[in-house]
Amino acid sequence: MGHLKQRNLGATRERLRDQVAHALRAALISGELHPGQVYSAPALAEDFGISATPVREAMLDLAREGLVEPVRNKGFRVTEVDERDLDQYTEIRALIEVPTVGRVTCSASREELQALRPVADEIVRAARDHDLIGYLEADRCFHLSLLALSGNDRLVETVGDLRKRSRLYGLTALDERGELIPSAEEHIELLDLMLAGDAKAAEKCMARHLGHVRSLWARGEGAEGSGGRHSGQGKARRALKD
Repeated sequence: MGHLKQRNLGATRERLRDQVAHALRAALISGELHPGQVYSAPALAEDFGISATPVREAMLDLAREGLVEPVRNKGFRVTEVDERDLDQYTEIRALIEVPTVGRVTCSASREELQALRPVADEIVRAARDHDLIGYLEADRCFHLSLLALSGNDRLVETVGDLRKRSRLYGLTALDERGELIPSAEEHIELLDLMLAGDAKAAEKCMARHLGHVRSLWARGEGAEGSGGRHSGQGKARRALKD
């Protein structure tokens, strides 16, 4: 990752920590940081051209999200997620999110649902603009904000944790093949069904969306070892400039 050296990350310590975490997430998405490999904070800090402290703090943030795990006296290992893990994450999400969407369709006000329209539009925009970080952030905001309308904070936390553990797989390759756009547009379809008050159709749409996302993960992972990893590096480099 020598191409990351001497990027302009000058900021307050807290903001610098956030910037580094943002850049590391971009590197995970693009494949610059590989699942199963161990990275030390000092080595990454040298690439960034900063001290090791904010990098170590950022890696601890990622560890709390389940994206990396500390390795004593060595650094942090990028978490590996296998097919069985992804199947289980998807199953749990479906058990939670599908019936919750049905309940929220019946209980939420039109104004509450309409407030999600800009977020749904942002998901589609990010997919079309190949903005993977923006796509992930908007997608997370939409799903968790929708679930929050149920009034169950623990439910939202549980789904948020599941998303963190599975969200990075295959995105670069999927983006290059244009397969993120149909998945992104399903958010608008779901919102339209909910606004129409069709709870059953909204549940079916959510179930289909989660199944679609899982199938995209399966196809995306196999492609990451080819051109996706190389071209994704530019996205991580751009994230370091923000």
